[in-house]
Amino acid sequence: MSENPVVVGSQPHQYHLVDPSIWPLVGATASLVLIAGTLMWFVDKGPWVIIAGFAMVLATMFFWWRDVVNEAEHQGHHSPVVQIGLRYGMALFIVSEVMFFAAFFWAFFGNALYPTDAINNVWPPANVKTFDPFDLPFMNTLILLLSGVTVTWAHHALLENDRKGLIQGLGVTVLLGALFTGVQAYEYSHAGFAFKDGIYSTVFFMATGFHGFHVLVGTLFLLVCFFRALAGHFKPEQHFGFEAAAWYWHFVDVVWLFLFICIYWWGSGPNAGGGH
Repeated sequence: MSENPVVVGSQPHQYHLVDPSIWPLVGATASLVLIAGTLMWFVDKGPWVIIAGFAMVLATMFFWWRDVVNEAEHQGHHSPVVQIGLRYGMALFIVSEVMFFAAFFWAFFGNALYPTDAINNVWPPANVKTFDPFDLPFMNTLILLLSGVTVTWAHHALLENDRKGLIQGLGVTVLLGALFTGVQAYEYSHAGFAFKDGIYSTVFFMATGFHGFHVLVGTLFLLVCFFRALAGHFKPEQHFGFEAAAWYWHFVDVVWLFLFICIYWWGSGPNAGGGH
């Protein structure tokens, strides 16, 4: 029985067999260092480990993104079948993020609906001056909702092969994301409570802080897409990198709406207005 000859470099299927990569291991190590550094920072051990972990995460993002972009844009490995798998993977990742934030909402509602004797059965605790929800939080809500509109504008421009609209929409979205982060940093600096002041402040900073981290990551994601668009990447029929960034950004929008309604507004209590 004869065998068919194997042609070097041929690809008789539509799947992408990924080359061995060190970045999953480096990324896992970076996450471990970042989490350990965060815990050390919480107990006043200094910020250097968390800074190192964050730098490792950024390096992993850069180099791993570089490899994936090269596979998609220059090597042509992202066939329609591969793109389906990537979409499923991104969808499952977002579902895992939903569960991540569900834990914070569970902690918040568990204490808000059933306050304990430790806080005199009152929520928010009487000594906590919460933020006025219709001051900076409402401004940030408008900023983030507007950014959801601009990223959709960029997506529709890409589908219509409007490169100028794509670049403009992405640029405005990145600026709005940076503005949101700046406003939240200013809000934190004027908070009427600190992270260690009790259950309310801990849940507040964990939930809103991790959301702020996701906004920062999403802004970097869109910034990469912006520079790729400037370089001529993305086509109307193949642009999963940008599509995944848009999905992630809309997820960040929705989470913020829940944070604003539940924590800032519903959970503000009679002492709202302590921060600006």
